[in-house]
Amino acid sequence: MIFEDILKQAHETGLYQPVVDAIPYANLVGLEFQRFGNDVIFRLPDNSDNIGNPILPAVHGGVIGGFMEMSAALHLMMALDAPAMPKIVDFSLDYLRAARGGRDTFAECQVIRQGSRVANVIINAWQTRREDAVATARAHFLLAQ
Repeated sequence: MIFEDILKQAHETGLYQPVVDAIPYANLVGLEFQRFGNDVIFRLPDNSDNIGNPILPAVHGGVIGGFMEMSAALHLMMALDAPAMPKIVDFSLDYLRAARGGRDTFAECQVIRQGSRVANVIINAWQTRREDAVATARAHFLLAQ
């Protein structure tokens, strides 16, 4: 089954786990999510393979960035019933503190502006408390027409 068919079926049923399962990077880092109505919380489980600095230990910054970008794309697909994976135009990421190994990392997304062709998404990632973000990002996506 091709990705667009999996996505179409997810929109019809409201079950998006097969979409995540069809994305190799999401599987590589272990991305998970939970839906609460229209809200979605994404989870990057603790995984020793995601450690970039073994001395602290801390999750690799590229893993955090990829997790946040993938979370934003999935959030858009769920929120907008997008017919295909949105294409990233721009991604701006601010690392605020180390994401410590031995802890899960969470992300929450918010669509702040949606035009007919471009959507802007704010992504916040944290570990123990939402108020203590480990990173924040802004992403622009080109929506499928």
